[in-house]
Amino acid sequence: MSTFRRFRAMDMFRFNNINLDRYTETYDLSFYLTYLSSWPDLYIVAESADSSLMGYLMGKVEGKEELWHGHVTALTVAPECRRLGLGRGLMDVLEVASEKTYDCYFVDLFVRPSNLVAIQMYENLGYTLYRQVIDYYVTDGVMPTEYANDMRKALARDVDRKSIVPVKHPVKVEDTFFD
Repeated sequence: MSTFRRFRAMDMFRFNNINLDRYTETYDLSFYLTYLSSWPDLYIVAESADSSLMGYLMGKVEGKEELWHGHVTALTVAPECRRLGLGRGLMDVLEVASEKTYDCYFVDLFVRPSNLVAIQMYENLGYTLYRQVIDYYVTDGVMPTEYANDMRKALARDVDRKSIVPVKHPVKVEDTFFD
C-alpha cells in the first residue's frame, strides 16, 4: 500500500534510494527548495506503509496565454517499486492540478530518447512527441549527451489541441523557455 502526499523539506534526506537511478536528474539543495516553496501542491511523494519513500514528482506551472501549462521537472520511482502504477498515479496528481486548479492548456515534460521505458509509459498516458531539443542533456560522465524528447498532453482547456501539434524540426535549448 502507498499514499501520495506533498513533499516535505526533510524528505530530501530520505530520497537517495530513488535518486540513484541513472536516468534521474539530481539538483542542488536550493533547486529542490525553490520547487517546494513555489509549487508545493505539485511536488508529490509516494510513501509506503512503513514511511519509506517510493517515488516523487516535481512539477510546476509556467508560460503565458495559450502556452500556460503544467511541467514535469522530475518523475522517478525507486527501482524496487516500479511496475506498481506509482508513476501513473503521480502523473495523475499533476495533470488534475494543472487542469482543475491552474486551468492549464497542456502538460509537458522532457525525457531522454534512450529512456524507452519512460517514453512507453508517457505514451500510454496520452503524451505525444511535440519536438526534439538539441543537446538538452549534457554528459555527466555516466550518461551521454543527448537531445530531449519534449512530450505533451493536451488538457480540456485546449479544445482544438493546438498545443500538441508537432514541431517538424529540432530546436535549441534556448528556444524552450517560457517568459
